[in-house]
Amino acid sequence: MMPARPAVPPEGMRPQLDNLTLSRKEGLRALAEAEPRKLPELLTPKQVAALGDAARLEYEHERSVWHANLGPIKTPQLKALHEDLWDIVTSNQQDGDKAKGAVSVDAFPGLGKTTAVLDFALKYHRQVIARQGAFTAAGHERWPVCRVGLTSNIGMKDFNRSLLEFYGHPGRKSGTAALFAQRALDCVLECESKILIIDDLHFLRWQDKNGTEVSNHFKYIANEFPVTLIFIGVELAGRGLYSESDSRGDITLAQTARRTTPLTMEPFVVTNDKHRVEWRNMLLALEQRIVLGRKFPGMLADELSDYLYIRTTGHIGSLMTLINRGCQRAARTGAELLDENLLDQVKLDAAAERARKALEKKFALRRMTTKARSGTAKATTAKTVA
Repeated sequence: MMPARPAVPPEGMRPQLDNLTLSRKEGLRALAEAEPRKLPELLTPKQVAALGDAARLEYEHERSVWHANLGPIKTPQLKALHEDLWDIVTSNQQDGDKAKGAVSVDAFPGLGKTTAVLDFALKYHRQVIARQGAFTAAGHERWPVCRVGLTSNIGMKDFNRSLLEFYGHPGRKSGTAALFAQRALDCVLECESKILIIDDLHFLRWQDKNGTEVSNHFKYIANEFPVTLIFIGVELAGRGLYSESDSRGDITLAQTARRTTPLTMEPFVVTNDKHRVEWRNMLLALEQRIVLGRKFPGMLADELSDYLYIRTTGHIGSLMTLINRGCQRAARTGAELLDENLLDQVKLDAAAERARKALEKKFALRRMTTKARSGTAKATTAKTVA
């Protein structure tokens, strides 16, 4: 298949990692095959001040980009999800005449579900390309993973067009929904795609005409496309993904429910010492990645452990946002470290701020703590989650 867009842009014209979209194959490959970012050199404030103007601007830009991309952190939640995904994807190697089981990753916002699935998908892409090469035996480009993000009130034709847009198919501009589906199947077969990620599934309105069409279309894809479907969304059970029938008694959803394995991700909790150690280990791993001239061992894990939990309620998305924005402010203002005074100036998502007051009271009354009791087995090294 000859794509409308080149598979590999000319050297020097490859997309910047901050200027790509995962709705197109080139963006996913650029992210999967990019060289790992190098940790910027940790300079003292005096060393930064001694740099020339151009060198100082470059250094500040380098660590600003670094702090904006601190993740993903290999938390227990991420590792558990990856283990389940590997089990399901590697077991879905049946011949093409057999339907493959699907997966749904269903969790509240801010828990890192999309980040975790994407991290898995990039690893899978690299593994397949390393083993089988960038081109199929027939000479087509190999794309192990396809990703589509849903939008509000999306219909079947729009969904199929999004599949074609990912592959850059020249026929994505005109045609019927059925024709788009056949073209998408051609892309999957010729490019030997094995995983189809459908993000933001909660946008699908299951009970209206478009939602019913698309949900039925998932059954068609599961039957005809030799791929593992990975759905990502919020409150998918309540929206009808696992229902045996809809409100009118239509049982067309039953097959999707029977074939779909629900997975989830939970926030960090600190209800016992095991969980408190997990929280501390994650902060230690995050601390190692921070590039601030006045940082010190225990800056996050000791001095800010309770504070960070109160601010983020254990949600990894809120935590990563808070640390990123805090590092940006600390570098820009010359503070060069994170403390409560600085982080109090950093604005965070509304959900985290709403929950903050209730948690502050519990911590103040010593009803909650992130600190493991003395005598508890020492936390494992941060390398386990770095």
